[in-house]
Amino acid sequence: MPPSLRPLAVPQRCLATSLASYSAPAATFQASRAFSSTPQPRRQTPSHLTVPADQIPPYPYGPFRTYKQRNQGLFGRSKIRFGNTVSEKYDRKSRTSWLPNRHTKRLWSPALGAFIRTRLTAQVLRTVDRLGGIDEYLLGSKAKRIRELGPAGWALRWKIMQTPAVRARFAREREALGLPPKEEHAAEETVEPELVGEDGGRMAAKAVEDLVDGMIARDEEFVLGEVTEADRAAAAQHAAGTELVGEAEHVAEAERKVKDGTEPETRTKA
Repeated sequence: MPPSLRPLAVPQRCLATSLASYSAPAATFQASRAFSSTPQPRRQTPSHLTVPADQIPPYPYGPFRTYKQRNQGLFGRSKIRFGNTVSEKYDRKSRTSWLPNRHTKRLWSPALGAFIRTRLTAQVLRTVDRLGGIDEYLLGSKAKRIRELGPAGWALRWKIMQTPAVRARFAREREALGLPPKEEHAAEETVEPELVGEDGGRMAAKAVEDLVDGMIARDEEFVLGEVTEADRAAAAQHAAGTELVGEAEHVAEAERKVKDGTEPETRTKA
């Protein structure tokens, strides 16, 4: 007689264990996930971009033509290097390139009292540490240092030089050298005499050029500098004399033509 077939019953303990194994990772994931409504802090804008471009004097060496990333940071003399990698077994050469070891750092500036965020190479970072800070690196006066700064470093240098601390430092250096103090607002208070009209108001440069060209074409005299009342009277007298001379020349020319018979005589009203 063949044995009877009975359904296989799964123990309840095994089912509980299997269900627990599937549900445990989901419960652990939900418990470990962190939710926050606080936005992430914004990264500081590169400091050379915060300087107004219309106030910065032009960089004497101009922007870099090769490896133009140097225009946006302190890269010193670093450039892209090109060369070959040679296989050890077959001595085959393959062209390759090496980029500078560049980083983005926030360096403390005592003159500004704030951090300066910029891109720079490891070589420039070692130079900054050796000199004692980013201010000392940017304020270097040698032509080699100015060439290494680039447009970005030139903007940061100008920004630091406008701070009261650096201005006081430069004043002490001038005093130690026996030089007179620098007049800071002399250029702003000075009014160019050729840019002032007769009514005392300022004139545009284009208007001054047109005025001078017209006076030269009319062969009139003009004075460069402050115009006094005596100069104005002399100029008016000269203009009246010039007008009389021109009228006399015109009458003489008409009489000559009448005498030569080239033109009939015409009466002129007195």
